[in-house]
Amino acid sequence: MYVLVSPCILDPSLRAEGITKPSDRAAFERALERCRRFSIEVVPLPCPETAYLGRPRPPATFVERLDTPAFRALLDRMEKEVRAMIHERGPPLCIIGVDSSPACGVNRTWLDERVPGRGAFLARFPEIRAVDVCEFARYRVYLAAPLFSRAERAFNREVRDLLEAALYEVYLPQEVGDNDAARSAGDGRAIFEHNLEDLNRVDIVVAVIDGADADSGTAWEMGYAYARGIPVVALRTDFRRVGEAEAVNLMLEASSTVVALPADLPGAVAAALSSKVGEDPGTL
Repeated sequence: MYVLVSPCILDPSLRAEGITKPSDRAAFERALERCRRFSIEVVPLPCPETAYLGRPRPPATFVERLDTPAFRALLDRMEKEVRAMIHERGPPLCIIGVDSSPACGVNRTWLDERVPGRGAFLARFPEIRAVDVCEFARYRVYLAAPLFSRAERAFNREVRDLLEAALYEVYLPQEVGDNDAARSAGDGRAIFEHNLEDLNRVDIVVAVIDGADADSGTAWEMGYAYARGIPVVALRTDFRRVGEAEAVNLMLEASSTVVALPADLPGAVAAALSSKVGEDPGTL
């Protein structure tokens, strides 16, 4: 398993002068951490802007400095090299790009102004999924759920395994100190502080809200995350409804994306995290 990455994620000095912020470097490092965590090989793409313009170089749009026959010919050669490598290795998991880059933008790029769409180089690979580095860098999940019975704990592990199979790192309180042994020892404050610390460092909360009424601790964790601007995806497999227009408590439903099937969680998590792209990944 491997990903193709914009080379500036590995070496920010390849970027134009003055455009790399501390939040960019944090996103680059966290994206690489995710690859290390899940043993994903990182394969850098060639950097057409550096090959064509050298470094150091001032920032410029595509139209200002790259809209030339010579640059298009360079992209032709680089595309051929990359496709030969893909033919040998098999398709990558995805391409990790850097939004707004004239060459490696994913969702937007600088043409003569910033416009939607891929950069000039990534546009050569429309069949390969591309993910902006700031989105890929958001992968830490807090799993909020009742954990007081064997059935609840087993279900939580199933949800954890499903998310980890989708390359998300999951903080599961029942496996890091919040269990019957710790609670019987009267260590409630330590459990609270431990869970709160991890709530403050994750990128998203996934909450299990089954039951006639959602677990009170889970509801608290959802409210805390919402107040902090951390997206929440809620899983409710329970077919009971609490009202004519509500599947569950209105405040929980309105503050989260609710899905009914565990299999829908990875897609819902990805969609919620993509809405956070552009925000500093080190602030949550």
